[in-house]
Amino acid sequence: MGFGASSPYGGPCEMPTAQRLADEGLRYSRFHVTSLCSPTRQALMTGRNHHSVGMGVTSEMSTPEPGYHGYRPASAATIAQILSGNGYCTAAIGKWHQTPPVEVSPSGPFPRWPMGEGFDYFYGFMGAEMNHWYPQLYQGRYAIEPDKLPEDGYHLSEDLVEKAISWIENQQAITPDRPFFTYVALGATHAPFHVAAEWRDKYAGRFDAGWDAQREATLARQKELGIVPGSAELSPWAEGVPHWDELDETEQRVAAKFMETYAGFAEHADVQVGRLVDALEEMGVLDDTLIFYLLGDNGASGEGGPRGTFREHLVGHGIQDQTADMAARLETLGDPTTYAIYPVGWALAMNTPYPWTKQLAHLGGTRDGMIVRWGNGIEARGEIRHQWHHVIDVLPTILEAAGVPHPETYGGVPQQPIEGTSLRYSFDDPQAQDRRTTQYFEMIGNRGIYCDGWTAVTRHGIPWEMVDTPDRPFEDDVWELYDHTSGDWSQARDVAAEHPEKLRELKALFLQEAERFNVLPLDDRVTERENPDVAGRLDLHLGRRSLSFGPRVGRLTEEAAPNVKNRSHVITADLELVTGTNGVVVAQGGRFGGWSLYLVNGVPHYAYNFAGRDLTVVRGGKPMPPGRHDLVVRFDYDGGPPGSGASVTLEVDGASVGSGRVPVTTAYYFSFDETFNVGVDRGTPVVDDYLPVRNAFEGLIHRVRFDLDDVADPGTDEERDRVVMVHQ
Repeated sequence: MGFGASSPYGGPCEMPTAQRLADEGLRYSRFHVTSLCSPTRQALMTGRNHHSVGMGVTSEMSTPEPGYHGYRPASAATIAQILSGNGYCTAAIGKWHQTPPVEVSPSGPFPRWPMGEGFDYFYGFMGAEMNHWYPQLYQGRYAIEPDKLPEDGYHLSEDLVEKAISWIENQQAITPDRPFFTYVALGATHAPFHVAAEWRDKYAGRFDAGWDAQREATLARQKELGIVPGSAELSPWAEGVPHWDELDETEQRVAAKFMETYAGFAEHADVQVGRLVDALEEMGVLDDTLIFYLLGDNGASGEGGPRGTFREHLVGHGIQDQTADMAARLETLGDPTTYAIYPVGWALAMNTPYPWTKQLAHLGGTRDGMIVRWGNGIEARGEIRHQWHHVIDVLPTILEAAGVPHPETYGGVPQQPIEGTSLRYSFDDPQAQDRRTTQYFEMIGNRGIYCDGWTAVTRHGIPWEMVDTPDRPFEDDVWELYDHTSGDWSQARDVAAEHPEKLRELKALFLQEAERFNVLPLDDRVTERENPDVAGRLDLHLGRRSLSFGPRVGRLTEEAAPNVKNRSHVITADLELVTGTNGVVVAQGGRFGGWSLYLVNGVPHYAYNFAGRDLTVVRGGKPMPPGRHDLVVRFDYDGGPPGSGASVTLEVDGASVGSGRVPVTTAYYFSFDETFNVGVDRGTPVVDDYLPVRNAFEGLIHRVRFDLDDVADPGTDEERDRVVMVHQ
């Protein structure tokens, strides 16, 4: 969510709960995050910079480097561990996205799951995003799925808030003398944009004037609210992004519907938060509760590219969706058949007045709204605070407000220093001098440094170009310089040419901070790092090339499942059938990317779904007779660059019964939210030959074995040599 998206920050998305909390508390106008999700969350939990605790990028992109391995050190206890040790009841609900992917399996280990990180209770999802209609969730360490379906009125945001209210109600009923800490992290408004049509349609026509006009309107409103000064200017438009009047009528119509969907998604999520606030009030604990409402863990996402997409993983694999195809099914936007993210033009508008987007070190990626309400702890009502702060400042603020000291040791381990600065001093003093004067930023090679009112920043990459990017030496990056002391609030005027000495000083300071906080070596790979073979992450299967699974194995994430990407492999299913057997034998992924081996009326099928765009189905021709059989898939990969084609042969008891050609395969990841399962396809279906529910295999599965070849060479030495150490 961008700084300029929500109504309390001048944006077009009506967020009544955020407005209520702002009216009853404080809005911070210069609050910063890390520009990507896992890093911001780990910084929030620990009060340390994200590289200091090994979370330089998302958990799925981790590498063996010290600042990027994804394993929180025991020397950085979380806020939940500290508060739990001081008598608090603690709960985490919603998105987690901080556990190393190799540990997200039924085998654990579980110390880096929420309940190992200091939380008494967890209900939510472990990865980057989740399907809001068909989520695959965990309670504690156990996989569960909701009792209701979308047709029964289910939506993930509503479910998460209901669980938060229920947990607090129970805690207050049983131990009202004990304080509580509840971390509620919604999946909204991260992709996929999933919301019922009535919320989307409420905004019909509101965005027809386009993103350029929206920026102007938002900035005017921000000035009226005092969120930005009257002298603030719009930052320069991002290169490579079309202006609204450069789109044709169809492109404008599609883009407007994307924004209507996003706005409805945001308002729906905020209304659910309102239910939680109302529940606290009904329980009589609202005014004693310190609430931090972070409106985003990074700026608005430009990852939808210039056109936006109905199938997010297409863009993640370097492919743009087709406007004509999207226009033909606009009324489905937001429903279970879509997995959408809006065009980058709307991301720029939602970040008003700042430049660029998520992933970048510019303010569009790093500055978000943050509201604080504490009825009995803050006298001010409806005021704005302009002190400069960062997400690592939340933990020390909570400790100071609660009167809880930071432990020198935790679990017998000496603790590394808290790197955040409490913002408690600003609660009742709007004129207080900033206590945070220096902060570095780095994400995927994009870099920045703030110091005493000056910012130096460089853009290394383009957010929607995540694969097959050209080799860009870091030393060739062009640094910009912004002087906020002279009234440039929004990084609108680059003064690098006027102040070369100041720029050199700040670049040197960045390198000093980068050495100090484990930022180096820099790594600019994005989607490539989401394949563990490429990133060099720990292989859960320890290099085994033959893996066997029983009929009850399931809910395995991408890195716990057999890695069938970019390699030849054979799947052998030992089955026992009755006449006309139906159901899924084994499947991975879902409607927006994956594969499935299944039977329809006894006929074997193998489906390969590339990013929700290309579907190849190999059919066996005739039903398998009752009895015990070996059903085999031979997947012969072409070799060459990641994502090359493959030939598929389907066999029954050693005889070929069907074959086909997969022209493009999945190079890096099938899904962030769907899983691998034997005997059923959970979540959305890989193929519409069967339903998203009730597709369990009707026969008996004895074993399913995977025999994997070595992975194909991922590329040339030049392509692999993208990790560069930068020295002063």
